[in-house]
Amino acid sequence: MDDLVVRAEGLRKRFGNTQALDGVDLAMRRGTVLGVLGPNGAGKTTAVRVLATLLRPDEGTAFVASIDVLREPQKVRRRIGLTGQYASVDEDLTGTQNLVLIGQLLDLTTRDARKRAVELLAWFDLTEAAGRPAKTYSGGMRRRLDLAASLVGHPEVIFLDEPTTGLDPAKREDMWGVVRNQVAQGSSVLLTTQYLEEADALADEIVVINHGKVIAQDTPDGLKRRVGGQTLRVRPADPGRLPDVLRILDAVAAPGMNAAPDGSAGSRPGAASVPVTGDLALDEVVPALRHAGIAVNELGLHLPSLDEVFHTLTGDHDDDSTIKRSEALV
Repeated sequence: MDDLVVRAEGLRKRFGNTQALDGVDLAMRRGTVLGVLGPNGAGKTTAVRVLATLLRPDEGTAFVASIDVLREPQKVRRRIGLTGQYASVDEDLTGTQNLVLIGQLLDLTTRDARKRAVELLAWFDLTEAAGRPAKTYSGGMRRRLDLAASLVGHPEVIFLDEPTTGLDPAKREDMWGVVRNQVAQGSSVLLTTQYLEEADALADEIVVINHGKVIAQDTPDGLKRRVGGQTLRVRPADPGRLPDVLRILDAVAAPGMNAAPDGSAGSRPGAASVPVTGDLALDEVVPALRHAGIAVNELGLHLPSLDEVFHTLTGDHDDDSTIKRSEALV
């Protein structure tokens, strides 16, 4: 059995003067979550629409569940679930009616469709609203119903295009649990997201797209190690010992680097950081701090954050079109 459940090569798509996809290659292993990140207009949604048979590329090939997306789109549609960026439920139908209708369209018996609807409504905390028309739902409730609809047919491959947009933090974490549950049951998930911490928490691999091209694909930790090495951070319990901490950290600094007070955005003063070349730096710093009688409130090795990875790979830092922590990524 092919280990790749999604495979695309050389996808190109132009809209007028805009080259939305410019030779995109994608590969997703069976039973995993592939996160897709990129700035506004990078081509993520266009790629999802091609893979979900909603859009034909100008060039390239794509296979989902070993089925040619261009030659046999109907077969592909029976193997996938899709949640787009905006809720697409029928607002005149109740929550239950929406899900039962989709089940019937997927050839489930009415009994099985109703059973699946009850299960999904419970998963998404919509049981109490099940008998109400969807037009009476809040935006977050409609979003959750839309997510439930994509799972009715027990899809082999699930495409989630910014699935947690509009959900509060608690409901977003509930959705993370649903994604993990689906993978545990054998599904594979391709996820575009506007939240970098979401990709970090869920994705087995991450693809970064910029200007219609894939510029990186690796595990979250692999991307972080590619962009930069580890940083050792120490926060002394007594801020007055910070100069002593800086001298100790300088002794383990990576070649050409020096320790410095932590001045990262949003950080509290009183800590110091230094780039290091490996885990052994921690083994040297701990006894040195103890010998100097310096108690600490924080001591640890850190890889670059996914935010730093994203900005480094795309070359965007202050532009409004770039995602920043927990901001929109389309």
